[in-house]
Amino acid sequence: MSIGEWILAFLAALGVGIGKAGLSGMGLFHVLIFAFLFGARASTGVVLPLLLVGDVTAVRSFHAHARWTYVRRMLPPACLGVVLAAWRMRELDETLYRPLIGWITLILSILQFARMYRPDWFGNVPHARWFAWTMGILAGAATMLANAAGPVFAVYLVAVGLPKMEFVGTSAWFFFIINLFKVPFSVALGLIRGPTLMLNVILAPAVLAGVLAGRWLLERIPQRVFEHLLLAFAVLSAIKLMGAF
Repeated sequence: MSIGEWILAFLAALGVGIGKAGLSGMGLFHVLIFAFLFGARASTGVVLPLLLVGDVTAVRSFHAHARWTYVRRMLPPACLGVVLAAWRMRELDETLYRPLIGWITLILSILQFARMYRPDWFGNVPHARWFAWTMGILAGAATMLANAAGPVFAVYLVAVGLPKMEFVGTSAWFFFIINLFKVPFSVALGLIRGPTLMLNVILAPAVLAGVLAGRWLLERIPQRVFEHLLLAFAVLSAIKLMGAF
């Protein structure tokens, strides 16, 4: 890697940490850079251990704020989504699954923007079991295929109305568990190897710095602004997955 590529890698690792501190839409940033450096498929194996470093730090920082009801509700369908995606990953054409995830995330984000100003729309749909299972399967498939579950899970937690600290604590535990669950599949697919782990060791300090920076930002962002930022990042991520830029 050139000096410029190393700088990009460290900036992307910093973005991983900031995302783990609550601004999950920052996932667009590191997904783009690591895909540019290593290729979309191979980058999922490079990023996963870095995500786990961020997960451990986020769990230590925000564990007291987790809402386990939503973690337990989303984990079974998310694990199913991971298994289904890993099963088909060798044959799946990335040009097909990325736009699909993008379109679904975009539609859900627009609907949630509407609900923020018309709370009576869709009634109790966000709390329905079928909605949790749909979002869980989508999040599991998205994280296995493209490490792109952050915006999907963010839309779900905003839809059910979690305050920002509960949002971060719940996200921290959910992604820590689901990313651990992904490791054997990524190893079996040859995505995590010795050289990628050495790169992870070098980039890990940038992830830790990102979590600290993200926590500093989180404490200074009002709840309403936080929700709008999450949905705006989700929309940008969706448009990118659809191939618009």
